[in-house]
Amino acid sequence: MVPAFPVGTTLPWREVARAMRMTDLRRGWAVMGNDGHRLGTVKAVGQNFVLTACGGRIGDLYVPASAIANVRDEALHLNLAKHEAEAMGWEQAPREPDALEIAPEGDLHRHI
Repeated sequence: MVPAFPVGTTLPWREVARAMRMTDLRRGWAVMGNDGHRLGTVKAVGQNFVLTACGGRIGDLYVPASAIANVRDEALHLNLAKHEAEAMGWEQAPREPDALEIAPEGDLHRHI
């Protein structure tokens, strides 16, 4: 269940980390660069990566959880600009399986 915060609420990074977990992210949410440009849409969520459908020449990107700076209003905001994310080489799938741990106990270590 996604925590209920008033729409438009901006929380400090540490508050977001306590409030959101990878299991809270949903397919269809926007993925935004820190420059305000839309990178794409969440296609799937793993424990350490968010598969992002970007369309066009780029295709899909495996955005690491470490690149997520904030989650607000059903949008993931990255800690880098759209053009930087596109140039990171995130087209390759993770080498290790990245299944989402859905048990609350198992997800405690992977906060955003």
